[in-house]
Amino acid sequence: MLLVHGFASSFERNWREPGWVDLLSEAGRQVIGVDLLGHGSADKPYDPDAYADLHEDVAAALPAEPGVTVDAIGFSLGAIQVLRVASHSPERFNRIVVGGVAGSVFAAPADGNEALAAAIEAGPSEDSHGTVRLFAQFAQSPGNDPKALAACLRRPVAPLAPEEVARVACPVLVVLGDQDFAGPPDALLDALPDARLVTLKGVDHFRTPEAFGFIDAALDFLGATPL
Repeated sequence: MLLVHGFASSFERNWREPGWVDLLSEAGRQVIGVDLLGHGSADKPYDPDAYADLHEDVAAALPAEPGVTVDAIGFSLGAIQVLRVASHSPERFNRIVVGGVAGSVFAAPADGNEALAAAIEAGPSEDSHGTVRLFAQFAQSPGNDPKALAACLRRPVAPLAPEEVARVACPVLVVLGDQDFAGPPDALLDALPDARLVTLKGVDHFRTPEAFGFIDAALDFLGATPL
């Protein structure tokens, strides 16, 4: 079971602290944790070019043995990286759960994430938009390096393309809070060959990883309910 965290988070914060790792272990699943570059225990370079192939951190975590497949859960930034890897190597995945992503994965931010990157470098401000302020606060969490996170946001990378996602052959569960800024999921659902949606009532982007509805839906979809 491959677990990939969201932006300004880590394997420990996104998956272990809310109880995902314990539940999966109780269900008999071997957990593969990933800390993306710039996050958690991974290196934290300040050069945006270093993050150009962020998905390779996920690809490198796949079992080395030929023919061994995985289930995967990705949240937000991690979900995008899982989908990108699965589009390149669809034969490596059995089932995938993605949370906190929607049709916006196909569109690049108008300013290339510069406003958010600058806010993270400057630190939280009462003058910032609510979502920007929350990301800036998360960037200040213990273990984070705001300069590295800003560099990650400035990385030279194209958004996902519908034809890329269309190569993801396995069943995919999309989990999205009805208050998530990621937006409507229709375009993502349309692009995926085999997908279904679970909507979390009253849940925003930042509360998704610890939402019981996300945990229950994901474990059920993956056949990983604890014994």
